[in-house]
Amino acid sequence: MTDMSNFNQTIIDEFRANAGQVGAGFAGAPMVIITTKGAKSGRPRVNPLVGLPEDVGTIYIFASKGGAPSNPDWYYNLLAHPDVQVEFGPDTYAATATEVTGPKRDEIFDRQKKIMPGFAEYEANTTRVIPVVALTRKD
Repeated sequence: MTDMSNFNQTIIDEFRANAGQVGAGFAGAPMVIITTKGAKSGRPRVNPLVGLPEDVGTIYIFASKGGAPSNPDWYYNLLAHPDVQVEFGPDTYAATATEVTGPKRDEIFDRQKKIMPGFAEYEANTTRVIPVVALTRKD
């Protein structure tokens, strides 16, 4: 396992043991775990992320990858297979992932930067536009 895999697994374990709450640098942040299908492998992939809950049934996630020059793998998984499992708080449910673009994307990302200034740093560290993805609950 890589250091990032170990880090993510620690967050996932803490999230699941505490009904969606985690500590350390993520204390108080609205965390979400997504389970995607690998774009190439088709195998399940699990990632913990900071989300921005909107109205009932929608959570926005951000493909920031800490401001890296490339998008995270989970982003490409969602483009290839938009059906996703979401864990938020104590709930687990099926959702559909849809990329948000244009002025709506900018508005959502600006809100996230105000709530969590680290996202402004991620944006400053890269030349790419950080994708915003809506996870819409299926019922």
